[in-house]
Amino acid sequence: MTAINAASGGARPALRHRLAERGIDRQLLLLIPAALFVLILFIYPFLYGVGLSFQPTEGGTLGAYREFFTDAYLRDTILTTLQLSLPAALLNVLASVPIAYRMRGRFRGKRLLTTLLVVPITLGTVLTAQGLLNFLGPTGWFNRTLLSSGLVDAPVRLTNNYWGVFFSLVITGFPFAFLLVLSYLSGIDPTLERAAATLGAGHWQRFRRITLPLLAPGLATTFCLTFVLAFSVFPSAVLVGDPSGTTRVMSIAAYDAAYVRYDYPLASAVAVLMGVVELLVIAAVLGWRALLYTGSTAGGKG
Repeated sequence: MTAINAASGGARPALRHRLAERGIDRQLLLLIPAALFVLILFIYPFLYGVGLSFQPTEGGTLGAYREFFTDAYLRDTILTTLQLSLPAALLNVLASVPIAYRMRGRFRGKRLLTTLLVVPITLGTVLTAQGLLNFLGPTGWFNRTLLSSGLVDAPVRLTNNYWGVFFSLVITGFPFAFLLVLSYLSGIDPTLERAAATLGAGHWQRFRRITLPLLAPGLATTFCLTFVLAFSVFPSAVLVGDPSGTTRVMSIAAYDAAYVRYDYPLASAVAVLMGVVELLVIAAVLGWRALLYTGSTAGGKG
């Protein structure tokens, strides 16, 4: 009996074979450290913040959200943040398209030009803000040139207001958008345009009917990523903006609630609302992309 049991036990497939039959192999075990990393540093803080935003206050479970929407000083931060992030993201995407389109081919100095275009991404927001203050500030080079030439009688205010933050978002966000658009354009098969050219299509027709439809999904993705990057603006709004006035964005409101007023439920509510607004904008852009272009992206990464 012992021999029979041993024989039958040995006939059972090994554990790894039984797991393989269920689509589980040793390589999947490599996902465990990454899953733990995401769980500890992203999912848990997110769920903790959402739960904290519903912590009962004087106004009840939704007291933090009620306080946000009933206080005009807090509620207006949504519009202020959108007025900064949407135009900055749109300008970065639109400006990167013609430049990336021209740089698809090979030409002398391409690497140098690409390096110059992406250098601002390495500077950081603090150094960019300092550069803007030195160049566009009341005593900066730009205003000194205007004053010395007699074009203006007083310095043009381009910092510590909306425009200072807007310029900072454009400078730091353009390299990111440019690299993404360039990668999408590089993935579009150039023979498609050549074939259209042989059929008599002009340069603008080839771009509008071939390149742009293939590029549209990539543009939508680039806009979403650039928008999220600009929507979370904080250092620029403080360094070259007016954090208590025209550039009081949602991130500043969350910081003020958490570290000035020590109202953590309100700070968490502001953070949650930031995520909700971002998701609404992203959903609208992706919906527009689906309406604009529903075909396959064969021949390109876009």
